[in-house]
Amino acid sequence: MELKPTWHQLHKESLGFGQRLADSVANGMGSWSFIIIQSIIVLLWMALNVVGFVMHWDPYPFILLNLVFSTQAAYAAPIIMMAQNRQSERDRIQAQADYQTNLDAKKEIEALQLKLNALETEKLDKIITMLAELKLKS
Repeated sequence: MELKPTWHQLHKESLGFGQRLADSVANGMGSWSFIIIQSIIVLLWMALNVVGFVMHWDPYPFILLNLVFSTQAAYAAPIIMMAQNRQSERDRIQAQADYQTNLDAKKEIEALQLKLNALETEKLDKIITMLAELKLKS
């Protein structure tokens, strides 16, 4: 028996390279690892530029560092928004799949209820027939 692919597998297979890359970047930028590594880099950048006696590539007030942050934010924001839009799409697909599962389960339950009702009616008919036979014998 071959298993039907889940909605998540189908959605994942439909993603293009850019969409997978955007998801990876958004996941990376939304992690503690990224925040810690970026904080260490910023502190090193500032320390080397404050303490450096020979060469200051970005003296205080760190205009180049601000430019780097602005550039990072300019690219990060749309990438994160793309990932969030895809998350909304995944949520809609999952909700639709859940709704369909609920409908299928409802149909099965209704079919079982009809079957149980038919069995109960059949049993009652047999009991009535047996009682009628007993009444005729006595």
